[in-house]
Amino acid sequence: QDRATGEAKEGERTMAILTREAAATRGDGLALADDDGARTWAQLDARVNRLVHALRDAGLGSGDTISVMAGNRNEWFEVALACSHAGVVYVPVSWHLVPSEMAYIIEDSNSRAVLVGHRFTDVVAEAMADPRSSAVELAVAIGAPDDTRFVDFEAFLGSGSDAEPEDQSFGGPMFYTSGTTGHPKGVRSSLASPEPGTPPEVWQLVASGFTGLMTLPGTAVLCGPFYHSGQWAFSFLPMVGGSAVVMQHRYDSAGVLDLIDTHGGTSIHLVPTQMKRLVELDEERRAAFDGSSLEVAIHGAAPCPPLVKQGLIDWWGPKIVEYYGATEGGIITMIDSPEWLERGGSVGRPMPNVEILVFDDDGEPRAAGEEGTLYFRNSTGTDFEYHNAPEKTAEAHRGPGVFTTGDVGYLDDDGYLWLSDRKIDMIISGGVNVYPAEIEGVIGGHPEVADVAVIGIPNEEFGEEVKALVVAAGNADNDDLATRLMVLCRESLSGIKVPRSIEFRESLPRTGTGKLQKRLLREQFWSGYDRRI
Repeated sequence: QDRATGEAKEGERTMAILTREAAATRGDGLALADDDGARTWAQLDARVNRLVHALRDAGLGSGDTISVMAGNRNEWFEVALACSHAGVVYVPVSWHLVPSEMAYIIEDSNSRAVLVGHRFTDVVAEAMADPRSSAVELAVAIGAPDDTRFVDFEAFLGSGSDAEPEDQSFGGPMFYTSGTTGHPKGVRSSLASPEPGTPPEVWQLVASGFTGLMTLPGTAVLCGPFYHSGQWAFSFLPMVGGSAVVMQHRYDSAGVLDLIDTHGGTSIHLVPTQMKRLVELDEERRAAFDGSSLEVAIHGAAPCPPLVKQGLIDWWGPKIVEYYGATEGGIITMIDSPEWLERGGSVGRPMPNVEILVFDDDGEPRAAGEEGTLYFRNSTGTDFEYHNAPEKTAEAHRGPGVFTTGDVGYLDDDGYLWLSDRKIDMIISGGVNVYPAEIEGVIGGHPEVADVAVIGIPNEEFGEEVKALVVAAGNADNDDLATRLMVLCRESLSGIKVPRSIEFRESLPRTGTGKLQKRLLREQFWSGYDRRI
């Protein structure tokens, strides 16, 4: 099988619902391009059909769950589309996880199958050896045909018929987001828990919501990890709307510019770290960028330094659109470049279907301009629950359909939202949510640690970085203990969660009831900054 050419026969036109129109009218047009090859719409359509049949032949169907750890590649989109037609829930797993973290997600999500890209086969193989993965019946590797630990993806796909699958049904993603305590939790939204018999065409209704933001069909550029809900939303949904997706696995600023100019990219999703690296490119590379095809650059996931955003607007023009949202609730607000230039610092007004509510600590509503905990309600009635965690679901809700992400802020007189702090214990580093409880659990379990607090401190490139404050037990050499704690963290946690630094303290501030006063610790590092997040 030649990845560069796909598998469809000359003139073949098969009919997976979500690729039907593009395959029929633009069969030879580009649908996908990654670091290694490309797919036309006709090829993609045939391969999705084969995957649906192969999954069904393996005993996987409506209501079943699979976990996927793969890089940004064409096959990931094929898997996502196949699941979307087969009623299968797919779990996008961060490729930064270590085997024990992967095994937890496999068990918690009730995954019956695992698909893995060639870069991560060793991690997944070790996770599969964990007893928590014992329910997995099928393990498939993409791009590793000689790895006998897995079924080869191309052989698996080739075993399925390319005929139009019957009884196609809606399937979707369940993203895992780290919890404030313990392990990450799966977010079961309406996308992962549709009503029985829901047809795949519902995806097209979801994608149509982007028509006011970007041209569909167009060409979406993917330069961040597809396992992230934001990167997924701004690539997969445009594809459902008929757009091609061109991607890179490992982020490279110059490569992003090449993708836009080479393929006529019309939209791109960025996080602040990527924006900073773009504006820091040398003048010669910046001058060589045409960019005339680009209609919109969407950014979110973390606060962006104003100078960085201003620099990108100065370079690319008023094409920058910021959103505020969450895996749990989707896109909540948006603000375009002219609005942001007028109201720098706001994350925009709520989407037409979203209501923002602000409450004080006693649950009383706050007036315009008054800071409080932010709650959100979608007028369409959509909601979410945390998979296997009813207590966490209850904690996040004020009532049916009214939820919080733990952020603190206020609405001004014109209805614009301003974020000021986070009530929950969370760090956002490079656009990735990191919850200190996981890290504290690892470090605090070491016999030579008496107490530990993990906080986020300012980082000019990533927004925040992870710092551990440790009280040692006994008389261990601090430098030696710090080294051993770092090794422990690297063995137990994905790289983004490993502290960038460990600092030892004689004690940590706690209340009379023993609650750690992290705000006092954070203030030592955030003093002098005009932001708290």
